[in-house]
Amino acid sequence: MILSMTGFGRAETNFEGKKLSVEIKSLNSKNFDLNLKIPFQYKEKEFEIRKILNDHILRGKVDCYINCENQVENSAVKINQDLVKNYIAQLEEVSPSAPHFEYLKMAVRMPDAISTKQDEVGETDLVFLINLVKEALVNFQEFRTTEGKILQDELTKNINRIEENLLKVTPFEEERLDAVKERYKKTLSEFENIDETRFYQEMAYYSEKLDIAEEKVRLAQHLKYYLEVMNEDANGKKLGFIGQEIGREINTLGSKANHGEIQRLVVEMKDDLEKIKEQTLNVL
Repeated sequence: MILSMTGFGRAETNFEGKKLSVEIKSLNSKNFDLNLKIPFQYKEKEFEIRKILNDHILRGKVDCYINCENQVENSAVKINQDLVKNYIAQLEEVSPSAPHFEYLKMAVRMPDAISTKQDEVGETDLVFLINLVKEALVNFQEFRTTEGKILQDELTKNINRIEENLLKVTPFEEERLDAVKERYKKTLSEFENIDETRFYQEMAYYSEKLDIAEEKVRLAQHLKYYLEVMNEDANGKKLGFIGQEIGREINTLGSKANHGEIQRLVVEMKDDLEKIKEQTLNVL
């Protein structure tokens, strides 16, 4: 069974006067690409959180947002008066004619003019956060599994359609060779003293050149292998390689076709293959 690279998971709870939330979402990507936003007071756990996400998500462009909101008054606000006065004095020197309250408005916006002292984060808080990240990951993986099932159904339908069109090629093979043979006979009938041996040699050459038996066998094998990999040890990169092999055989069929109906079937196979390639990009 396959997993989708697209995923979403969220977990939130209240803990000791704080509302903590963790949100994880991902899109397809060749590698693991993480954008992690974490509150300053939890920064010491950033490396551990990154490792947990990397170990479980494996691949994808991932955004993880961790948010902490205080539910009670547990922070102290302090105005650094000496610093604010110093800012005002310097602003007055720059523009002496401006009203005093304008200096004050600008001064309180300056760096370190107002500071907030948060309650210290203990080891219990950090452990709680890690568990919340793991809970969000469980929800995230459930989403990936659900999306993966939908993706697998679509991929299976497209593979089966290629296989059905491949079987439809068979009735036109003999018809195609007979048409070539008749065309050569008609052309040669316009000439005298035709060497029949040479004629049959030429026919054998073109029959071999237009033969698509090997391509059909290889294409059927690749289609079967794709389904086997998808149902057992599904891997997006591996499925991508098999898809490339399927494409090579379909292209060879098209180049050897020399028949309108076979060409039409090849076009339909290519259409389904393009869908498979796009969908495979989203397989983990």
